[in-house]
Amino acid sequence: MITKEQVLEALKNVIDPDFDKDIVTLGMVENVVVDGKKVSFTVVLTTPACPMKEMIHKASVNAIIYYVDKEAEVKVTMSSKVTTHRTPKDAGVLPGVKNVIAVASGKGGVGKSTVAANLAVALAMQGAKVGLLDADIYGPSIPMMFDVLDEKPLLEQRTGKTYMTPIENYGVKMLSIGFFVTNAQAVVWRGPMASKAFQQLIGDSNWGELDYLFIDLPPGTGDIQLSLVSTASLTGAVIVSTPQNVALLDVRKAVTMFGHKDIHVPILGIVENMAYFTPAELPDNKYYIFGKDGAKNLSEELHVPFLGQIPLVQSICEAGDAGRPAVLQKDTPQAKAFLELAGNVAQQVAIANSKKEEKQLETV
Repeated sequence: MITKEQVLEALKNVIDPDFDKDIVTLGMVENVVVDGKKVSFTVVLTTPACPMKEMIHKASVNAIIYYVDKEAEVKVTMSSKVTTHRTPKDAGVLPGVKNVIAVASGKGGVGKSTVAANLAVALAMQGAKVGLLDADIYGPSIPMMFDVLDEKPLLEQRTGKTYMTPIENYGVKMLSIGFFVTNAQAVVWRGPMASKAFQQLIGDSNWGELDYLFIDLPPGTGDIQLSLVSTASLTGAVIVSTPQNVALLDVRKAVTMFGHKDIHVPILGIVENMAYFTPAELPDNKYYIFGKDGAKNLSEELHVPFLGQIPLVQSICEAGDAGRPAVLQKDTPQAKAFLELAGNVAQQVAIANSKKEEKQLETV
């Protein structure tokens, strides 16, 4: 007879490579049921976008067959519960949000908003609850990328205060200053006024329950970036770059800013956008127009994770202009690249939360 104890002992041989511990010790195994030679249990991952999902599923089945009974009928249900490091003291700002992630760049023109939009949609497609805040006060682009240019957030009165309800499309909740100005209207504000508007978009909004809230920051290291780190408890930052040296120079500045002793936001990793060009008629060919592996090499030099490469494909731009992010174009190279990126970002979020938890336990 197979016992529950045998099942759990066998599953201690399944190691989660992100945390270098077995899935039983990590508390990822639940609902173990044994009926004769039939064994079923649930493995709870740290994100629905876990890139190790198939590997852990296969390893769990093999562990039962190898260590318990080769004739066992094993059914593994893969579930997920997104982790967070946010504490009760963060409840005043974004109380229902588990992870707040900045998407930043050292300079403009590197496709930061395109990456942020597709990253948000990619995670929503895999079952996560996702929000996207367009914090580029002077050049908002998210309303166009999500085909919601003419939408206006609803206003809700609660406890004597007015809250904005985010617009939703493709499973992503979003807010932008673009919802409150006309398409041709320039936002002519000084830094303090722009920072105040940004703080209202964060603090005076009803985001509800979210696994991930992405903040699409303006380029550079100015007022909005400083307002963000002082307003919300960030899980980490994703830095977007292109392969050219001029872009990489500014990436260093962005990494330095988030790593400043008074800011200290973990860098989840660097994304290399427009990494290579592949013609549709030559799908196996890659042409490195802007240089090869610039951001990848820089991530190794700075000792931060490299999250992936996004190809230079015309349809990515066309999809953004049409209000339908490229990741929705299933089975295309660009969609696969964004889905892989989403998995890597979610993976780094879980790792960052685990490190934060370990530090908190060390101080107790």
